[in-house]
Amino acid sequence: MKTAQDPRHLKRVQQMQDLFAYDFSHIPVEGEQKTAVDAVVADLPKIDALIVGAAPAWPIGQINKVDLAILRISVYELLHSDTPPNVVIDEAIELAKEYGAEHSPKFVNGVLAHIAEQIRAQQMHKEVKEKK
Repeated sequence: MKTAQDPRHLKRVQQMQDLFAYDFSHIPVEGEQKTAVDAVVADLPKIDALIVGAAPAWPIGQINKVDLAILRISVYELLHSDTPPNVVIDEAIELAKEYGAEHSPKFVNGVLAHIAEQIRAQQMHKEVKEKK
């Protein structure tokens, strides 16, 4: 059962905070989280394109910075980990409830559900192509 002290949750909180800080300073993160944030930053063009596609009414510059950090780490995880999409989305919603604004959980859920569906469709298309 997930708790607020779950090491995976705490790791995501730290990543979200580091990415949030990076968004303002553009100073590389030091220490243990450096690699995780660097990986997200290196993939930002692709991540941000997916976010813009899933939330066309919200340009990147208008998205709440906390929500944007949550979305970015979550999209990165959807793209580059074996964690089930529902787990990634659930964790992002929890972060949005804890750190975001009142509307953040619903916004984060909608954007990530759309992106997860896109990724799933692309993977299925790729698998079908490989079988031919």
